[in-house]
Amino acid sequence: MTAKPVLNRAQFHTSVAQLRDLPYSRAEVAFAGRSNAGKSSALNLLTRKNRLAYTSKTPGRTQLINFFEVDADTYLVDLPGYGYAKVPLATRAPWGRVLGEYLRTRDQLAGLALVMDVRHPLTELDWGLLEWFRPTGKPVHVLLTKADKLSRSAALQTLRVVRNTLAAASSNWTAQLFSSLKQTGVDDAEAALRSWLATDQPEEPDLEGLGVP
Repeated sequence: MTAKPVLNRAQFHTSVAQLRDLPYSRAEVAFAGRSNAGKSSALNLLTRKNRLAYTSKTPGRTQLINFFEVDADTYLVDLPGYGYAKVPLATRAPWGRVLGEYLRTRDQLAGLALVMDVRHPLTELDWGLLEWFRPTGKPVHVLLTKADKLSRSAALQTLRVVRNTLAAASSNWTAQLFSSLKQTGVDDAEAALRSWLATDQPEEPDLEGLGVP
């Protein structure tokens, strides 16, 4: 029987600064994106918890890998934002290495939710992350956040371009519109994440059939 994770069960588990401190995990989905792209807001909306992930108007605030447990040993993972120049180089450099190694070597990572501002999608930094992650063969689902900032026609046009560009690069890369403010795109995003996190569990025995009350 396939277990279906319920994202609103998510609660903070731990924060780590080094790969050696990563917790035991059966499956996890990571959220990545440029600083201030709306990653924390997306996480909060998908889990129906207003302050699960810390949101800030100051880009580059998240500097740890934060694990939120959905079910036993199953996690949503909030990765440090990237690409904010005002974060000191001494801080950015080691996090670039840690983030890269996590994405390339974490066997339990089932897929990557990549958050992009719909007004500035597929930047050079985004492509750098995608190309770094590509050799894993794992899926990527792009959330084009802040879709409410564009007219519907402009947002749909951006979505078409992004989808076509991603499809040309990999059959495993998909995209959708998302707005934390308007709460749009939640069901599609949640379905993608739940499918990645689903783990095969032994079917519970029919105790009634065995004569057990």
